[in-house]
Order: sequence, then structure tokens, then C-alpha cells
Amino acid sequence: MRRGRTLREQEGRAGLALISPTLIITLVVVVLPLLWAIMLAFQDARLINIRRVGVFGHYTLENFTYVMSEPGFWTSLVNTLVYTVAGTALSIVIGLVTALALRDRFRGRTLVRAAILIPYVAPVVAVAFLWETMLNPQYGIVNTWLSEPIAFLTQARGEFLGIQVPVALLTVIAFEAWRYFPFAFLFILARLQALPAELDEAAVVDGATPSQRFRYVIMPQLWRIIALLSVLRFVFTFTKFDDVYLLTGGGAGTEVVSVRVYNFLTSRDDIGASAAQAIVLAIFLVVFLAIYLRFFAGGEREQR
Repeated sequence: MRRGRTLREQEGRAGLALISPTLIITLVVVVLPLLWAIMLAFQDARLINIRRVGVFGHYTLENFTYVMSEPGFWTSLVNTLVYTVAGTALSIVIGLVTALALRDRFRGRTLVRAAILIPYVAPVVAVAFLWETMLNPQYGIVNTWLSEPIAFLTQARGEFLGIQVPVALLTVIAFEAWRYFPFAFLFILARLQALPAELDEAAVVDGATPSQRFRYVIMPQLWRIIALLSVLRFVFTFTKFDDVYLLTGGGAGTEVVSVRVYNFLTSRDDIGASAAQAIVLAIFLVVFLAIYLRFFAGGEREQR
């Protein structure tokens, strides 16, 4: 018994020694900055008095009331949700269509598949500049195809078929879908390559149409990977900053919460308010993510 306890104690110590580097890195990189941000969110912390802010400072809820009562906060939150849901859905749909189109063998397939990854692997500064140049209302190539030039990145509202549409917001959503559909393409294509060929062949022999094969053979096999992609892209897009900021700077009705946090930090030097806004963003992300995961978990249980 004593020897058994000794072996278990040695295994426990060895396991703790193995995971301790990961624990230390997580503590330093994730936990401590998060606690520091929470502490700043409850204090009157500005750039001018940041040195006097400490653990035992004066804690208050004024930052949260100030942030939520500021004009534009709820609009930016709605913009964030619309941008996240639409960008996530479009990127997955385009990735699915592209993966289905490039599934079968054809000449030059490897080269085409590699070219599909260019939007995802290219530097965001380069592709954002490319889009700004293409969509410029004065010399952009896109506007040369239109009867009247459209300021895609600086026009908040525009009329399309008699309906007012958010031009700039739709443009950044399109950029998000174009830039990150290769991410979905890789996941979905890998799953398609692993599908048993016998299932598709049996459906063809039974006389199933292409739409029936997609609905009853392919999609049931892709449901879990699409659910995983939806969660990952939702999290990544909800906190996205660089794409929107490089294209519009948050102007023309495209201000999302992450850009608003940056503006509070740089233009107002209000560290406490920016931290409070970041905490609110994190809370909304956790709530939406919990609902999202619960929805997909319920769908998987029904399938079983």
C-alpha cells in the first residue's frame, strides 16, 4: 500500500512538473492581464494617473454606467453582432461551395486549391489596401463598371431597389467573408476527402439527384464540422479589430465594439472606460457563445 501510494505520488509530481510550464505561461499571458483589465474597469484609470492605480484603489461602477450611457454604444454592439453573424455565415457558405466545386479531380486542381488560400495567408494590411484601391469612388476599378460611382467605404447609407442599405457595413462584411472563407474551405474540404466514396456511389445508383445527394448524403457528414467552424469564426469575428479599422476606421456606420474600445483608449486616454467596454464585450461574447453551443449540442443529441 505504501509503495502504491509512493508510485501515485511520484506520478502526480511528474504530471504536475510536465504541465507546470503551460500553467505558468497561461497565468502570465492570459490570467494576469485579464485580472488587470478587470481591476482597471472598476477604477477611474486614465493615462495621466495610471501609475497611481493599484490593487487597493477606489473601485466603482461609474465606468460601466458611463460606457453604456454613451451615444453609439448600443449601435456599435448591434453592428458587432450583425458583422459577426453575417461574416461568419457568408464565409462558411462560400467555403462550402468552393470545397464542393474543387472536390473532384481535374487538371490543375492543386494549383487552384493553393490559390484559394491567398486571401487568408496574405497580410491584412496589403489586402485592405487592395480593397480600398479597388473600391475608391474616383479611380477604383469597381466603380468603372457602375453607371454612378459609389463610396463603398465612406458611405453609411445607400438606396438599392428603393431600399436603404448600409453600404459601408455590407462592404466590410463582404471583405470578412472573402478574407476568411479559405479557413472554412480547408476544414470542409478535409472532411469531404474523408467521406466514403461508397455512399455517394450508392446514392447515384439509387437515382438520387445532385440536390438529394447533397442534402441526404453530404450534409449529414458535414454538420459537426460546420458547427465547429461556426463557433470558431463567431469568436474570432466578434472580437475582430484590424479588418474594420484598416478599411473604414470605424466610420460610416461600421464602428464595432473593438474599434470603440481602441478609440476610447487612444483618443480619450480613458483606460478605465476602455477596459469596462472590453469587459462588456467579453460578457456578451460568453452569453452568445453559451447559447450557440447549447443550440448545436441539442441538435447533435436529436440526431443521435
